Amino acid sequence: MGSVSVVIPCYRYGHFLADCVRSVLDEQEGLDVRVLIIDDASPDDSAEAARALAASDPRIEVRVHEKNKGHIATYNEGLLEWADGDYTVLLSADDRLVPGALVRAAALLDAHPEVGFAYGRPLRFAHGGPLPPARTTGGGTAVYPGRWWLERRFREGTGCITSPEVVVRTGLQREVGGYDPRLPHAGDIEMWMRLAAHADVGYVRGADQAYYRVHGANMSTTDFGGQLDDLRQRRAAYEAVLEKCGDRLPDAGRLSATVHTKLARAALRRACRAYDRGRTAAVPVDELVAFARDCVPAVERLPEYRGLRLRRRVGAGAMPYLQPLVLSAVAERGREWLWWQSWKRRGI
Repeated sequence: MGSVSVVIPCYRYGHFLADCVRSVLDEQEGLDVRVLIIDDASPDDSAEAARALAASDPRIEVRVHEKNKGHIATYNEGLLEWADGDYTVLLSADDRLVPGALVRAAALLDAHPEVGFAYGRPLRFAHGGPLPPARTTGGGTAVYPGRWWLERRFREGTGCITSPEVVVRTGLQREVGGYDPRLPHAGDIEMWMRLAAHADVGYVRGADQAYYRVHGANMSTTDFGGQLDDLRQRRAAYEAVLEKCGDRLPDAGRLSATVHTKLARAALRRACRAYDRGRTAAVPVDELVAFARDCVPAVERLPEYRGLRLRRRVGAGAMPYLQPLVLSAVAERGREWLWWQSWKRRGI
């Protein structure tokens, strides 16, 4: 079975390191694994925690930055300069793997040389809470043609991977290059799509592959301004894929139109929701509409724009009370319910 290089970037997460590293080295039986912890000039004792772990196990190496370089540069240092195993994993210090996750992913990659990366189901857990029970018995694997998988991402306009559950073929990682510093918050989405433009995609069925910790320090944001930034970052990620891989995508123009329409509609739905919930004072409605128009110049043709125009006529004060009488608001609530049920079924 192929060897695995695991890169663990760390900034002020030294108190999570022991559990993270244990999940890599003690819970992946029979696999050749090496670990690099890169402390990005943490102001606390994270570097000392990393060095203590390295002193106890020769499979662990540590690098400590004298000055903070940021997460993108830290990722690329480990992935492109250090990793030399057959496969590579980027694992945040506050996350952890499920027992046997690397074994299952490496077996898939060993069996399918056409696959560039493999992933599976992540389990989210609240910081400070217990780990949810994980399934460790696989139910088989699937291999998706890379361009088919990539097209699905363009149709959906969002990512389907959190990050710690991914194992990448090291040779392909070096071929496509590192994370894009222009995309500090959506670089992972762009990376998976870039990899899929060059190779097929593997999926581990049945078993859970990683734990993703949810806490206030996560890089993702849920505030209203953050939601607009999220849309902008996602758009930049898709445009970066088209820029870098357009020559490998014969229908790049159609893909571009598809994702820009998807993002425009998402922005308009958020603007509509602001009226439905009486939050127009907090939500940047005009900026969301401007973003949608920039994505799709003929934005007035979209049904969400017509729904927003109706809400504006009703008024921000009255709309929360009249929401049950507005068909598009009822439909939006139905879409939200279906979205929430689909994520609950995935255990997220």
